[in-house]
Amino acid sequence: MAQSTHPDDVSVLFDRRVPPLEHFLDQAQTIADTCRALASRFEDGGTLFVFGNGGPSTDAQHVAVEFVHPVIVGKRALPAVSLTGDIATVTGIANDRGMAEVFSYQLRVLATPGDIALGISTDGDCTNVAHGLRTARALGLMTVALVGGDGGVIRAEALADQVICAYSRDPQVVKEVHVTAYHLLWELVHVFLERDGALSASLSATTGPGR
Repeated sequence: MAQSTHPDDVSVLFDRRVPPLEHFLDQAQTIADTCRALASRFEDGGTLFVFGNGGPSTDAQHVAVEFVHPVIVGKRALPAVSLTGDIATVTGIANDRGMAEVFSYQLRVLATPGDIALGISTDGDCTNVAHGLRTARALGLMTVALVGGDGGVIRAEALADQVICAYSRDPQVVKEVHVTAYHLLWELVHVFLERDGALSASLSATTGPGR
């Protein structure tokens, strides 16, 4: 006989998601600033390079396909590449140079100063994501990080121009916030690109006080 779920158990599952989402709302200004900067880079011909380990590696591929092949008909396709998508390249670099180099090596070969690097890490401590962001910054790319927990080394060492954090130690909750975050990044980038004057307008009116 199947065991029924107690209502209190369900409540706990929902309750532990509330604080990370509230913290996410408090980052509205950062998210808006990030999207405007992303849109500006795309408008100038930049390409988005996305990377992460494990679960975030599939997020990187998800982000790339959202930009390259928008699910909403009529939206502009934008250049994006997942650095986790080519297993031959990833394993070749890992074998010859070590896992710490798998993203930074690709960025040195593929990226130009006008591009964007987006690193995704559940705890902010992934060595190769951190190293990729360091390399991207040295190359002159705009750098963005989606992290969890307290932001880890990526936040502590300010390795990205913009850091968006899911404040939770639960990797499932972090993943849920990250999915919301990069869907919002995609949507708001298109708002900036499609509305006349949006790239030059002040953001204070749209983000609101305390956001």
